[in-house]
Formats: sequence, C-alpha cells, structure tokens
Amino acid sequence: MRITRVAAVAAVAALALTVAACGGDGGDGDDTGSGSKTFEAGSTMERLNKAQKIIVGTKFDQPGFGLKGLDNKPAGFDVEIGKIIADELGIAADKVEYIEAPSAVREEVLEQGKADIVVATYTINDKRKERIDFAGPYYIAGQHIMVRSDDSSITGPDSFKAGDKKVCSVQGSTPGDNIKKYLANPASPGAQLVLFDGYQKCVDALTNKQVDAVTTDNVILLGYVAKSEGKFKLTGEKFTEEPYGIGVKKGDTAFREFVNATLEKIYTDGRYAKAWQDTAGKFDSTVPQGPAVNRY
Repeated sequence: MRITRVAAVAAVAALALTVAACGGDGGDGDDTGSGSKTFEAGSTMERLNKAQKIIVGTKFDQPGFGLKGLDNKPAGFDVEIGKIIADELGIAADKVEYIEAPSAVREEVLEQGKADIVVATYTINDKRKERIDFAGPYYIAGQHIMVRSDDSSITGPDSFKAGDKKVCSVQGSTPGDNIKKYLANPASPGAQLVLFDGYQKCVDALTNKQVDAVTTDNVILLGYVAKSEGKFKLTGEKFTEEPYGIGVKKGDTAFREFVNATLEKIYTDGRYAKAWQDTAGKFDSTVPQGPAVNRY
C-alpha cells in the first residue's frame, strides 16, 4: 500500500513538471521570445514562429511613433505594437527586423514580401484595401497643422484658400491628399503644396521658411513640436479622423484575424497603455481608448 501511494505521488509530481514545462504553449504570450507556440500548419503565424523572425515596416522620421535614433534603432508607439505582435508569435524583440516604410511605398513592401507587417501611421482607406489588407484600427488620429511659433496668419486649413500660403506634406500620404481641397486650386495645387518623401524634409522646409506650414496627423506633429524647443506650434483644430491600421498581405485573412485578436487582447491587459505611455505618451499623456477592430 505504501508503494502504491509513493507511486501515485511520483506520478502527480511528474505530471506537474510536464504541465509547467508546457505552460507557455498555445500562443498566450507568456513565453516571450520562445519558439514553443503552435499555430495552424501552413499559416503565416507558423512560418514566422518557425523562422523566429519577423520583418516590420515602419517610419523612421516620426517622433513618438517611429523614429530612428542615434543608436540606429527605431523607437515609438508603432515600433512597440510591432514588438507585441512578435511576442504573440513567440518571437523575441531582438529578432524583429525593422525596415523603413515611407508613405508612398507601404503597399509595395507588403506586395513584394519585403515586410511581413507594416505598422507605420497607416490610415485605413478603401483605395489601399484594394492592394493590401488591414488589421485594426489600433489608434484614431486626426489631421492637424503645424506652423512657426511666431506665425498667427494660419488658423486652420481654410487659411490656404487664398493661395498665398505654402503647405508641406508627404508623397502618397492621406494628409497630402486631404489638404488639396483647402487650396486655392484643388485640382492643380502647383507650388502651393510641397510634397517630400519624408516629414523631416517638411520640417526643415518650415524651419527655412520655404513653406508656411506642415500638415499630417496630430500626434506626429506633437512630436515635432516637442523637439523644436519652441520653434513650432499647432494651430486650429484637428479636421479629419485617421484610423491607423496594420497592413498585411492581401488575402491573408487568418493572419489579419490573429493581429486583430492580439489588438483586442492588449487593450485590456495593460500592454497597449504601457506602449503608449513609453512613447507617444511623452507628447500626449492621455492614453487613447483602443478602438474596435473592423473584421471586414
């Protein structure tokens, strides 16, 4: 009888060890950076988990969301969201590769397989959905205008209708398209609308008085205002809503749903709030409410 009880205790102990060893399996994010999670055979999730690598397209010139620092590593809210998705795939943060994804080429990097996801202040719209799919949204931004601090002549987008003010934005961006209807000649903006391939060039042009304003989403501009040492300010109010989504390859529904589920999870487990507070929250301390994802 004693032998039986000893054997039973040994069996329970062995079972407990087995459960402990497997406790992180199943994709719940508890075994950060490990490859022990299991996913459906043939899925993008399985491929990335087995490779132990994910390539994230993001911005390198946007304080608070995606900015490449002196250490040659991008940092920001979008970067943190990319790390969280990698974590849910069982991929460690140091196995995430970041590539620059400027506005004009975000669809291309997904179509050409250069990135597995694009998290790059990427406004969801129907035109883009013709080429790629979106998970999210995970944040709702709004377009705003930044001017030099000593300029009181621009009070909002209507200030450009007279035609004597130049505004800068980025090629292929939603803000660049949105601002056209406020210009003197929307169909032919001419020199009134200056477009570059990155926002830092717009900021430089504003500093040098080559343009009178820069327009893009509010939190991006807040980052530049914070870095400007009083040179810039925001003027007027937000005049659009920009739902930021995470781009994935067209037709990869299972991966899109995985990312959507990840977003819903982090809205309530504290990781979304922490990602904000550590990055964009330095410019806007109000943690946003995670918006409902769109499972189209």
